Amino acid sequence: MSRTALRICPLCEATCGLTLTIEGTRVTGARGDRDDVFSRGFICPKGASFGAVDGDPDRLRTPLVRRDGELREATWEEAFDAVAAGIRPAVERYGPNAVGVVLGNPNVHTMAGALYPPVLLAGLGTRSVFTASTVDQMPKHVSSGLLFGDANAIPVPDLDHTDHLLLIGANPLESNGSLCTAPDFPGKLKALKARGGTLTVIDPRRTRTAKLADRHLAIRPGADALLLAAMTYTLFEEDLVETGELTPHLEGLDELRGAVRDFSPEAVADACDVDAGTIRTLARELAAAPTAAVYARIGSCTVPHGTLASWLVDVLNILTGNLDRPGGALFPQAATDRTPRPAGPSHGFALGRWHSRVSRYPEAKGELPISALAEEIDTATDEGEPIRVVVTVAANPVLSVPDGDRLDKALGGLDFMVSVDPYLNETSRHADVVLPPPPPSQSPHHDFAFNTLAVRNQVRYNRPAVPLEPGRMAETEILARLVLAATGMHGADPSAVDDLVIGQTLGKAVKEPYSPVHGRDPKELAGQLVGVFGPERRLDMMLRLGPYGDGFGVRPDGLSLEKLLAHPHGIDLGPLASRLPQPLKTRSGKVELLPQPIADDLPRLRQAASERSAGLVLVGRRHLRSNNSWMHNVPALTGGTNRCTLHIHPDDADSLGLVDGQAVGVKGAGGAVTAPVEITDSVRRGVVSLPHGWGHDRPGTRLNHAAKDPGVNVNQLLDGRLLDPLSGNAVLNAVPVELITKL
Repeated sequence: MSRTALRICPLCEATCGLTLTIEGTRVTGARGDRDDVFSRGFICPKGASFGAVDGDPDRLRTPLVRRDGELREATWEEAFDAVAAGIRPAVERYGPNAVGVVLGNPNVHTMAGALYPPVLLAGLGTRSVFTASTVDQMPKHVSSGLLFGDANAIPVPDLDHTDHLLLIGANPLESNGSLCTAPDFPGKLKALKARGGTLTVIDPRRTRTAKLADRHLAIRPGADALLLAAMTYTLFEEDLVETGELTPHLEGLDELRGAVRDFSPEAVADACDVDAGTIRTLARELAAAPTAAVYARIGSCTVPHGTLASWLVDVLNILTGNLDRPGGALFPQAATDRTPRPAGPSHGFALGRWHSRVSRYPEAKGELPISALAEEIDTATDEGEPIRVVVTVAANPVLSVPDGDRLDKALGGLDFMVSVDPYLNETSRHADVVLPPPPPSQSPHHDFAFNTLAVRNQVRYNRPAVPLEPGRMAETEILARLVLAATGMHGADPSAVDDLVIGQTLGKAVKEPYSPVHGRDPKELAGQLVGVFGPERRLDMMLRLGPYGDGFGVRPDGLSLEKLLAHPHGIDLGPLASRLPQPLKTRSGKVELLPQPIADDLPRLRQAASERSAGLVLVGRRHLRSNNSWMHNVPALTGGTNRCTLHIHPDDADSLGLVDGQAVGVKGAGGAVTAPVEITDSVRRGVVSLPHGWGHDRPGTRLNHAAKDPGVNVNQLLDGRLLDPLSGNAVLNAVPVELITKL
């Protein structure tokens, strides 16, 4: 007999509500949950394929431990014994920085991935921390940290109410949105146009999103910051700056005016391939719109001036008075955010508190550039020990990071490696221990990260839709045990990790004068927490201490886990609202418009205005039915347009004598790959495009479907040396490549 269960989709950032059909313990179907307070029934092909993703036969079901050079099935006890024996001796002999921790994108899609890696990092005390953020989004974190004092204070466009939306390097009709959590992003763009609003898309490709736009500008790749700087110049030059109610919260307006004086539209037009008149029109329309929002994503982050582009996005929102107002760009307020503190000066945001050992790259947001991971493993210096142990959690950097071949070799030379991963993939095949989490249907779900980026405030939580399969271990317990094994507490009850966090959090909360539990007994508060296991108790604590919480009885109508469980489709907390100055954590207590690191990087942007690559440049692309490397193992999500082909403009193909389907070599600074040509005018002249996440042809993996059509690893064209200097983000777009037509 079949039954249904609710589940928030964990397969992309839209976080749509699903209604699953379940036969026994198998998910046989998925449809949109029409009663979900956030997504209202919307579903995309990934969500519709939830059952196929959940039931992938290649998912590992038991731990693997390397014995005599081979990975073999083992018990959970044997696996964690091996983890403790592999990590602790290295820490004690070489120090904590000899352990590198690599966190992949799926961590933010799971409850366990949000709750336990911070505890692991704190317990290890390592500075060798690498995440997917430095291949896709760190520039936005850095610009937000410098402007607002908080790297996680990221304003999002008020899609439901804006009159004018400018998208840069974003393709939400394929990606479903990024750093902007919005179920049915396509529908919201269509609604914008239906109510008379304007949509402008700036992208070197004519994407599905660009086809929907009122205006599409095929900018030269990598020139986003120049164009935005010229728009900023125009606002000042034509006296179009109107900061309105933001004015008391701003610092450095006059300095900003001086900083952009060299970026006139005429000065940057050639570098952007956008004429000066059009640039001025963009600025004028933005200023004239009743409400407007500028939103940029991965295409503007993964370029040489990614942090400057991210900074200028918010500068434009500020100068037109659209930051922190309905219809503009607003700061979401998640239910599990910390208790809001009183507005005022704070500690601010700092870059470069430490540096990588080999190339001396500065840290950003506590992380080192993931492009530096290979050299931190395989290169000896006088600056300390190389990384000898690596822990990866839901990460596949061999495919997602520049020069995967070098990293592949480096991982093979480690003293020890452990991977928390459901698959034996291109990275985890090197591990000495693989700890496989259960499929998503068997896990609880709450979106800690994405609710801080949501276009409407809401809160939802699902308990597991399917009981944990015999022999499996909950992902929350896997990560708790990993914390214990890595920090010298192997064998302790995993609940000790949750108890520790609860005790520390409540201990701090009772000492904060603005907290609803100020002066109370933390042990008494801990005794009030509900939940069937530690992670639920932690969620209950965060909800009750949060901005909408009951404050442990202080606000009887406030949120708690018990109240949330009574609303299985979620609780709507209302539209985004103005919040300044409360989110600001700068030393001045204001928005600091021209932080010194930004000012110091502007000469590099001025130089770029006079530079222009003569040959072909590479950009990436997203597919609607894909999300990085691991979905290529699901038959329902491959084929059709989701193919690893090289897009090239017909004129460029003609000049090179290429025909559709022809195999062509693509050569970059890091290596070469061979891919079939797909001739299309969806890319502008001078640009070629390869998608990210392919290259499933390495031995020793267990991704049987992906291996049938492996594609090529676009990141092998990059050698990892080209980074945005402020954020350490890898430059994946606007890189020169050469086509080899005779193979």
